[in-house]
Order: sequence, then C-alpha cells, then structure tokens
Amino acid sequence: MPQSMPIVSDDRKAGIKALELSVVLPCLNERETVGTCVQKAVEALRKAGIHGEVVVADNGSTDGSVELAETEGARVVRVEHRGYGNALRGGIQEARGTYVLMADSDDSYDFTHIPRFIEQLRNGSDLVMGNRFLGGIRDGAMPPLHRYLGNPVLTAIGRLFFRSPSRDFHCGIRAFSKDSYERMDIRSTGMEFASEMVVKASLLRMRVSEVPTTLSPDGRSHPPHLRTWHDGWRHLRFLLMYSPRWLFLYPGIASIVVGLATCIWLMSGPRRVGDVVFDFHTLAYAFGAIVVGFQLLAFAVFTKVFAITEGLLPEDPRLNRMFDYIKLETGLLAGALCVALGVVGSLLAVSTWARSSFGPITSDNLLRLVMLSVFALILGPQIIFSSFFLSILGLRRR
Repeated sequence: MPQSMPIVSDDRKAGIKALELSVVLPCLNERETVGTCVQKAVEALRKAGIHGEVVVADNGSTDGSVELAETEGARVVRVEHRGYGNALRGGIQEARGTYVLMADSDDSYDFTHIPRFIEQLRNGSDLVMGNRFLGGIRDGAMPPLHRYLGNPVLTAIGRLFFRSPSRDFHCGIRAFSKDSYERMDIRSTGMEFASEMVVKASLLRMRVSEVPTTLSPDGRSHPPHLRTWHDGWRHLRFLLMYSPRWLFLYPGIASIVVGLATCIWLMSGPRRVGDVVFDFHTLAYAFGAIVVGFQLLAFAVFTKVFAITEGLLPEDPRLNRMFDYIKLETGLLAGALCVALGVVGSLLAVSTWARSSFGPITSDNLLRLVMLSVFALILGPQIIFSSFFLSILGLRRR
C-alpha cells in the first residue's frame, strides 16, 4: 500500500487542494528513463502554467530510480504490492490534483502534449485518451505485430463490445478527473488496469474524448515489461469476461436459433438437399445445440447478475425489467412443463415399443419421439435448477 502522508498545516492543505493536475508515473527499476520523464513533465507543467505535481509510484525499485525521481522534483509514493495496476492505483490514490494524467516512465510519450489533455478535461471530459495512430508512431517505437495486429484488433473488439469511442484502446498516456476515476471503481491490479478504465468509462456512459499524441522508441536498454502474446491474451480475456453479451448471450442465441430451426425442419421426416439426406442423426445434434444454447443464456444472466452485485458492472435497467416478469415461479413452471412433456413422450414411446413386444426399434418416427422426450427431460431440470440458482444470486440484490 502507498506510504502514509505526513500531517500538513492548514496553509499547505489549501495549496495542495489547489493543484490542478497530478502526473502519475509507475516505476519499477527505470533508472535510465524515470529522471528524464520527471524532468520533462515538470518542465511541461511549468511552460503551460499548470499548477501541478509529478508523482512517481514506485513498485519496489532497487536500482536508484527513487532517488533520481526525487532529485528531479517528483514526489515518490512507494507501492508495496507488485503489478502495473497496483502501482497506478497507489499513485492515483495519493495524487493531490483535481485531474490525473498517467503515462509510462520509459520516455516514450511526449509530455509537451499535456495541455491537450487538460483542455479536454476543462471542457468536461471524464476521460481523455491519447491516440498514437493519429499523432504518429516513430520508427522502432512499436513492434509491427503490435502496430498492425494486436492494438487494432483489441481496439476493434473493445469498440464493438462496449461502444467505446476510443480508437487506441491501449495508449499508455491518458488523463481523467479524480472524481471520474473513483466512479469507475477499477479492480484490476495488472496490465488489465488500462483496459478496465476504458471499459468502465464506456459502460458508465462517461464523456470520453481523445487527442493525438506521439510514441517514441523506448529509452531503456533492457526489454520492456510487456509480453506480447501473454499480455495480449490477458487483455482479450478481460474484454470477454466484461462482456457477458458477447461471451455467452449472442453465441447462445445463435445456437438456439440454428438448433430450433433444424429441429422444426427435421421433426416431420428426413430432408434431402441435393444428394445429401438429413435425418434423425442431424436432429440429435440440433437438440444438443439447443441445450448448449440454453446453458450459454443461463451463464449470460448469471454472470451479469453477479457482476452487477459485486460492482464490476453498472446496473442494467433492461435486466431489472426482465426480472419483473421472469421470477423463480416462472422458471419452475416452464421447467415442470418440459419435464411433463418428456414424461408423456417417453410413455408414448414405451407403449409403442410394447406393441412390438419390446423388440428392435425400426420406426424413424419413434426415434424422433424418443429424442424429443429425452431433450425435454434434460432441458426441464436445467430450467428448474437454473431458476433456483438465479434466485440465490438475486438474494443480495434484494
């Protein structure tokens, strides 16, 4: 956790409150560049006439980074728990400015662009994102895999899933008001911190804007902390987990629609398409698709309710309206009807089988009846127990 702050006089408190901007730089053994970043940030604040400070959130440096940062005029906050997100959380928590600008301490971002961010914040933006693709990426500043695949793909997914206006989802320099940050209630402690910020701002319908900024080659001699495939997967996984609609709901609807359409098409008998005959073998897969689709729909609702209850996602009025009509008793009734259908179908199938002295079943129609009955007997209990589980999840909300 960040170190506790010393007691200050009333006059100093007044000065602290008057700070407009805190520039927060996470740091872990950045001796080669942290001093330069602090120096550039301090100079940018001075030239722009912005009353601010530079905060270095140190995550356990052992190479003298802390001393260099303090020498150049930064206030150092020591953050015990490791992780990119933890470092930023600690630094932002101790920031004294009305606004906060975060940036990497590897000397890759241009601090002379600070006024661009401040202007948007003063005009009412809650979050101002830098856009490296608009401002320019210097030769050697970003690996081709990141520039042409990783960032564009993850940004496109983020824009699709969350309707975010940001066109550079993972830009390391961004600014926001302290109040907006607290509303976001960010939980991530690692690299996902940056993604969660954009996701939460979009979900909360905050005012998000962007300004062009440049990216220069990393000023350090050692490799960056970022691991391409590992961290790329972590960001993609995070985006999926924060969007139950795209992870569960839409695939579930698609599975049910395809399965149901196929069942309707094949229940009356085999169908021929060209030289291919579709029969009860395909029908079995169609019933399976409906079962899988229902499970995905249930997961979508379970995840949404849990995430809202835990404060991970904001309230969804549509979900609340749905619960006005879909209650435990509704699910129990629907599940009971499915089970009853399965039992009746099974009894009919057994009686038909009995008329043939329980011999081999050769009737395709009887096989269709058996498959329908088994499907209903599987789906019915799932609806019943899913309804109970959803009611349990809703106890805390009520």
